[in-house]
Amino acid sequence: MVEHFSPEDRLSAALDPKSVAIIGASENPEKIGGRPIKYMQRAQYKGRIFPINPNRAEIQGLKAYPDIGAVPEAPDLAIVAVPGLGAVSAVAACANRGVKVVVVITSGFGEMGEAGKKAQDEMVRTARAAGMRIVGPNTQGIANFKTGAIATFSTILSEFKPQDGPVGIVSQSGAMSVVPYAFLRKQGIGVRHTHATGNESDLTVADFALAVALDPEVKLLLLYLEAIADPARLAQAALVARERGLPIVALKAGVSARGAAAANSHTGALATEDRVVDAFFRQHGIYRVPDIRSLVNAADLYLKGWKPAGRRLVAISNSGASCVMAADAAEKHGLTLAQFDDATRAELRAALPDFGSSGNPIDLTAALLTNNRMFSDILPVLARRDATDAVFVSLSASGAGYDVPQFVRDCADYVKQTGRPLAVAAPLDSTAQAFRDAGLAAFAHDIDAVSALGQFVHHGELMQRPTPKAAAFPPVSLPVGTNRFLSEADSLGLLAEHGFPAVPFRLCRTAKEALAAFEALGKPVAVKACSAAIPHKSEHGMVHLNCRTPAETMGAFEDIVQKLAAAKVVDGAVIVAPMRRAQHEFVVGARVDARFGTLVMLGDGGKYVEALPDIVLLRYPFGEEEVLERLHTLRIAPLFAGVRGEPPIALGALAKLAVRLGALIESAGGSIASIDLNPVMAGARIEDTIIVDALIERAAA
Repeated sequence: MVEHFSPEDRLSAALDPKSVAIIGASENPEKIGGRPIKYMQRAQYKGRIFPINPNRAEIQGLKAYPDIGAVPEAPDLAIVAVPGLGAVSAVAACANRGVKVVVVITSGFGEMGEAGKKAQDEMVRTARAAGMRIVGPNTQGIANFKTGAIATFSTILSEFKPQDGPVGIVSQSGAMSVVPYAFLRKQGIGVRHTHATGNESDLTVADFALAVALDPEVKLLLLYLEAIADPARLAQAALVARERGLPIVALKAGVSARGAAAANSHTGALATEDRVVDAFFRQHGIYRVPDIRSLVNAADLYLKGWKPAGRRLVAISNSGASCVMAADAAEKHGLTLAQFDDATRAELRAALPDFGSSGNPIDLTAALLTNNRMFSDILPVLARRDATDAVFVSLSASGAGYDVPQFVRDCADYVKQTGRPLAVAAPLDSTAQAFRDAGLAAFAHDIDAVSALGQFVHHGELMQRPTPKAAAFPPVSLPVGTNRFLSEADSLGLLAEHGFPAVPFRLCRTAKEALAAFEALGKPVAVKACSAAIPHKSEHGMVHLNCRTPAETMGAFEDIVQKLAAAKVVDGAVIVAPMRRAQHEFVVGARVDARFGTLVMLGDGGKYVEALPDIVLLRYPFGEEEVLERLHTLRIAPLFAGVRGEPPIALGALAKLAVRLGALIESAGGSIASIDLNPVMAGARIEDTIIVDALIERAAA
């Protein structure tokens, strides 16, 4: 699949330009218009550099030109570093000259209000008319350290000398394109790409993510995003990355509640932008981290070429306190301390002093100071008996008197033999560096090492998850009408028509019909208003539950009829349905997001669903197994196995319902905006799962 991408997909003119023009070039190598020239010359950029400045004949030893029209060829890439509206004119001149990509460093555009947005839009129109692409405006720039095409003014490149390497960084923010770079260079890790997209008037993080993913020598891709302007393009980049085993780690900032306004429903209120992003990332194997430190913390593990095999962790330390903290950290980061069988424990016990611990964590005690063979004896046991999927070594005490070189050799031999990830924590710099020099991952703090292992293992599982396919489903047609919402009767009827477990009901327009329904459906019953004009009946006092006698049923019917009349509802009727009991009430919903597609939400249901939300969100398509996995992340998950004599809940039926709901909304061909099912009753048997209230919202015309 990779070979089918065009040079534009690869952004060849931006990342490997044959020539670069700098509009607003400066003789001073520390000014914004001077730094790209300095950086490219220092990087021995092989292409041609055209400084453009009408006031100078030469800049930093290079022939200067008065304008872009005077250069001897149309540059592949131009950097615009002139202030204000001069940038708009410069972009137009670049378009006329046949420039392929322009990097607009100048700020004061879309980020500054309506006037700036208009000027930015003018630049984009001009560029598109000429087939030219724009990076920015308001960007720090882009850099490819392999080709030496460094179109950025970042000061960080003066502090940390560039070194080509296996990491790519793409960021909307200029600062966040170089802060990870600085962290990685301090660790001795080389970086190939660092690109900032700024206002994203044209090219986005997704475009650069795809281009970097197509670079076969990049082994780790780091993203910083404040918005996802092009989810489809980012999904394309993620697909390329998964096909070649390239991990993508993302930090998404700028959490918003925009998704809450998408629909007047529980699903719209709960499927917020941030949850949508989480679901999108999970579906595409992108690992989301909460902060900049986490973005780079596990980088060294990713770059070793290890393949995670599972979550079992063995922790080894010469400090009892570190052993205790390792156990805590393992649980926090979703790792399981491996349990040793008797034979393994016996072998480990033989290698340890009497006062050591052969359990897990393995406590070497201070005896490690006098016995440098402990790792030599212990690690081969773990390897031979396949006792773990990952190893954490904490050397809280090391240095003078400790045979660190031997410890390094033993750990390196274990990794070479097993291919399993191993992370070392050593607060003493010289000890940590000794492990790094041997090609092992070393950290200053225990928590960083265990956190990195947890991220690495869970990300590996995410990337290995098979890509689900949409389930087959017949075409769905909504009843004729113009109301935004279907009535509950129409909503339940449509679901029942397509095989969903909807509660039986009778639609009543007279007291006689309501009484007949009570007699036919059994006791007790629910009596509810039914009108497309009133989607949320309980807020209007039009729901009566547990009506056990004919008199209660008749009273509920009359009350609702009067309230419908007072509300001037002309199409009103009354639903009578049998009450259903269940072990637990769930909410299940789906909505169509204009950018992210079909989203399905499920979790703890009932009337407090928005006040105390405990839900998960999935992006369709997905399978039942993923639904079950996500359900077990809920706060209510401990209830699923049964509490105080209750039987386990049949979650499989709920998972099947969620998958079918996603398929239904997809098959509706854009006619459905959202579906709310609340509550969905569930119990020990499959047949206990039943929808007792439903609301379907039409898509806007």
